[in-house]
Amino acid sequence: MDTFLSVTLDLLQGFWMTFKVFGLTLVFALPLGLIMSFLSMSKVKIVSAAMKTFIWIIRGTPLMLQLIVVFYGPGLIFKIDSLDRFPSVIVAFVINYACYFSEIYRGGIESIPKGQYEAGQVLGMTKSQIFFKVILLQVIKRIIPPMSNEIITLVKDTSLARIIAVYEIIWNAQSYIKSAGLIWPLFYTGAFYLIFCGLLTVFFRAMEKKLDYFRS
Repeated sequence: MDTFLSVTLDLLQGFWMTFKVFGLTLVFALPLGLIMSFLSMSKVKIVSAAMKTFIWIIRGTPLMLQLIVVFYGPGLIFKIDSLDRFPSVIVAFVINYACYFSEIYRGGIESIPKGQYEAGQVLGMTKSQIFFKVILLQVIKRIIPPMSNEIITLVKDTSLARIIAVYEIIWNAQSYIKSAGLIWPLFYTGAFYLIFCGLLTVFFRAMEKKLDYFRS
């Protein structure tokens, strides 16, 4: 019983790091992804081409590789001080997920019929009024399913932080293999992930139901 309690406390400590990586990634990646989506749809071809190329590179390479590059790259390439481990994790995760979110945003925005923009213009609405009062909620309704998938994937991807020795929940569980010869704490981490992902699933289903009056 004492061992179980000790393991649980250590895993909770590791889960707090997991949660911080998850939360900070969302806080910065969601708005950054929206900005990137607008840039990728820009009428200035150089801007849109550059952004699309950057998104293609980030989406086409592993997050693990990006973590290593962000942490070691500045020191090895530019001979400057590297970021600390935790900020490196946040930078890599934010850039990676902002690129994925940007494509989801872009798909949602472009899926809205042009007639709705034209109708807003006929009514004398400005572009910003049309976007925020007519388009935005419809976009949110359409992007919730793919966005929820990415966010749930983010929960599991936080385990990659251990690549550069950020002590998240799996790192803490794995330490028991070497220190005490116990493997069950590693499987115990699955309960934390399942509960967290389950709560997110319930939350997103509730959001979908709340926005159900927007019929595609």
